[in-house]
Amino acid sequence: MKIVFHKQFLESYATDPAAEEGRLDRARQVLQEEYEFIEPREASLEDILLVHTQAHVDKISRMEPIYSAAMLAAGGACMAADIAMQGEPAFGLIRPPGHHASPDFCWGFCWFNNVAIAVERLIHRGEINSAYILDIDLHFGDGTQGFFLGREDVIYQHMGDMDELPRELEQAGNPDLIAVSAGFDRHLLDWGGYLSTQDYQEIGRQVKDLAQNTCPGRVFAVLEGGYNHQVLGDNILALLQGLQES
Repeated sequence: MKIVFHKQFLESYATDPAAEEGRLDRARQVLQEEYEFIEPREASLEDILLVHTQAHVDKISRMEPIYSAAMLAAGGACMAADIAMQGEPAFGLIRPPGHHASPDFCWGFCWFNNVAIAVERLIHRGEINSAYILDIDLHFGDGTQGFFLGREDVIYQHMGDMDELPRELEQAGNPDLIAVSAGFDRHLLDWGGYLSTQDYQEIGRQVKDLAQNTCPGRVFAVLEGGYNHQVLGDNILALLQGLQES
């Protein structure tokens, strides 16, 4: 398991909750005790344009420091996907989040769709033919779902409750790659108020079981929501421990 992280992700780039100062400090500390950290580079404009329109990119490019942060976050997601393609799971401890970013519109603290860019880049390069995206955030990833809507090569699924997860994962088919839009705002001490830290470990375990039967090791996850700074790191760690369970 590798953690994709850049010190720039600690810097506050906007006034929304995802960009709040100190949000990733505890998470970085918790994960550094367990995993190797890898530093990403910004995504290329070519990769961004696989998902977003030139007009959208032009608009965001006029919004510094948001643009630099969003380009680096997209690059972090791409690096996490590349590591997964080598058979080793990876997690992108990145921000801004991305699942509310559509080709020409964004909202909900998102600017570029990190997961969609990372997945579409691999499809465009011919490295994979199919992917399954599981979104465990409290909020539906309308940007991700909208971009891949009508496609047979990518399945996007927003997790219901824990009881439904096994049946939902059965719909994944046989993907070449699994991506997790990992939001942690369902936690008991976060906005959603109903998932425990142990639930995140169980989510990871079930995703690991799916991967073992379809695409061993080819799993990556990137941070979406999660706004309680004190529990975010523990919840991420639980998810990753589940992904590694034997």
